[in-house]
Amino acid sequence: MSDETQNDLRERLERASEEHDGAAAESVLDSVSSADAIRAVSQMSEEGRAALLASLPTERAAALVEQIPDAQAVEIFDDLAPDAAARIITELPSAEQADLLGDLSREDAEAILASMSPEDAREARVLTRYADDVAGGLMVTELLAYPEDFTVEQVVSDLRANAETYQDYDVQYAYVVDRRHRLRGVLPMRKLLLAPPSQPIRELMVRNPVSVRDDASLDELRELFDKHRFFGVPVVDRRGALLGVIQRAGVEEALAERTDDEYRKALGIVGGEELRSMPLLVRSRRRLAWLSVNIMLNIIAASVIALYQDTLSAVIALAVFLPIISDMSGCSGNQAVAVSMRELSLGLVRPGDVFRVWLKEVAVGLVNGVVLGGLIAAAAWLWKGNAWLGLVVGAALALNTLISVSIGGTVPLL
Repeated sequence: MSDETQNDLRERLERASEEHDGAAAESVLDSVSSADAIRAVSQMSEEGRAALLASLPTERAAALVEQIPDAQAVEIFDDLAPDAAARIITELPSAEQADLLGDLSREDAEAILASMSPEDAREARVLTRYADDVAGGLMVTELLAYPEDFTVEQVVSDLRANAETYQDYDVQYAYVVDRRHRLRGVLPMRKLLLAPPSQPIRELMVRNPVSVRDDASLDELRELFDKHRFFGVPVVDRRGALLGVIQRAGVEEALAERTDDEYRKALGIVGGEELRSMPLLVRSRRRLAWLSVNIMLNIIAASVIALYQDTLSAVIALAVFLPIISDMSGCSGNQAVAVSMRELSLGLVRPGDVFRVWLKEVAVGLVNGVVLGGLIAAAAWLWKGNAWLGLVVGAALALNTLISVSIGGTVPLL
């Protein structure tokens, strides 16, 4: 899709959102591919994205939330009314609910939970108590579980009666539990369909199934799925009660997210994921968190050379700051590269977006350049008592920061 067509798509979505015309917005989304739709939504303003979700039918809004990056979803729910947010979250899979509510501020999350039905809110609260990298935080609670004294006919009747609900469940098995909801076995669907209606399911179940505790770590889950070719494994608490199912796809996604997070941190982007649709000051703050520490470390290193200032000329004093300027520019450029690589992997930018990405990076480069340039200028002035020296090194770092983020942000798209 060309840039002109992409802009037209975004404008049509914005117009439908402003008019609260959910049918028109849904028609626009249906007319393009999922990738183009997500890309257009990512280019809308925060208020525009919130208005779009509020205007769409609840199920369609939930489907859209599942596709967009978590960081953008959090921004949208910050701007949604609690009752509208609650309706959408209720339609999401349990694991998505836990992730989204866990990323929101405590105040916003509580307001949304208060707007949900008591049962839905209780289930969501249980999941949000877990960390993101343990089985309890990654499991889904949409599963099929039946008492061990049920017959085949009773199970089949339940499946037929609740077919509309169950059709969205990603299940391979039904689980068999006792009166205390403790896991007793796994019921393969093939056995269920071929068995006589009057046969008790405890005679068909696979006993002593593999399961994991709700506090199992992500590394333990990875080892489990490396060892077994399961699509999903039941999650139990310390009493053996069935809580949910951890799916292979969920573990793989969590491992990929951890790798991305470690990559961003290695390049100095801390405080969470950064996307260029985020507010300028948020993006700047996440980069400055590392760059500010880095410049202080560089100044400390340069102070070693300053111990010999009596033997150095004024020109050499300027040379002391050259390694700092070079290193800080490299750090800034690497951060911009990391953001572009991430957005490319999510499908949020394409090679044709070079100019838009460049404008976004120029804005961050100007803010960070002024802050970092001011820091190093102050250090140079305090050290030598020479305002002109501070001005020169400060301006050099500011300009280098601007150039490095402009190059780093756009080169991956060329």
